[in-house]
Amino acid sequence: MKKKITVLTLSAMLLALGASAEAQQPKKGFRIGYLSSSGRTGDSLRSEGIRAALHELGYVEGQNIAIEYRFADGKLDRLPDLAAELVRLKVDLIVIAGGDTVVRPAMNATNTIPIVLIGAGSDPVKASFVQSLARPGGNVTGLTGLSQELGGKRLELLKEAVPRLARVAVFYDPSAPGSTREVKEDLPIVARALKLTIQPREVRDADGLEKAFAALNKDRPDGLYSRGGGPRMRRDSEKQIADFALKSRIASTYDTKRGVEAGGLMSYGADVAHSYQRVAYYIDRILKGAKPADLPVEQPTKF
Repeated sequence: MKKKITVLTLSAMLLALGASAEAQQPKKGFRIGYLSSSGRTGDSLRSEGIRAALHELGYVEGQNIAIEYRFADGKLDRLPDLAAELVRLKVDLIVIAGGDTVVRPAMNATNTIPIVLIGAGSDPVKASFVQSLARPGGNVTGLTGLSQELGGKRLELLKEAVPRLARVAVFYDPSAPGSTREVKEDLPIVARALKLTIQPREVRDADGLEKAFAALNKDRPDGLYSRGGGPRMRRDSEKQIADFALKSRIASTYDTKRGVEAGGLMSYGADVAHSYQRVAYYIDRILKGAKPADLPVEQPTKF
């Protein structure tokens, strides 16, 4: 009888230990899709920032998450196929590393897999990506960077820094709907109030940048507003623009601090590092069961 009791006790202990060990095992590994219009090198600062923010929340690549990176390398026609590929892989969500040109292919590829915006591109309500900021209503949520909305503030700050400012050349990528709307509709209104003349210059790629430089050498504006190069631009485009502005003695402003780090005069925009943390927050909430339709789209609070 004592032997039987001992065997039963050992069996119970082993079962309890097994259950405990099973409970301590890492939860199901999640698969995150990452879709970018840029190349891996050009996107590294953003992708590494998000990965570091995820790590702070306990998500470690290779342990409890896998990240499927897909880079279009500036070839926008590849985005629909890359988005479809992520859908076939049955990722748990897709992070959109880019603006409207990246969001739309992802939305066309799936209306069920959650999509997290990273803060680039147009107002998501105006672009019909979400029903409202408070209640997105579909499978898309995340951040709006207010980049276009801050364009007027950039002109205002440049005018304050350079009171003699009269003519400002604006570099922009016409393939980005948000940039085009800002340059054609929003900036002219602010420019008139500041008594400035806007000179738009299309910059799609390296050739476009050289043409823009040649035009500036001829027109000699007082200021330069770089709206950021398109996905086909080289990674060192900010450095090229800043070097040209310095050499030509033209005051320059940028939508991100990369232009200043490259030698430009000033920039104004949402705090990029803070936005990476917020993207990680959305990923965490969705992986824990929250629905994108119920997660309000955030506007930046740090600039």
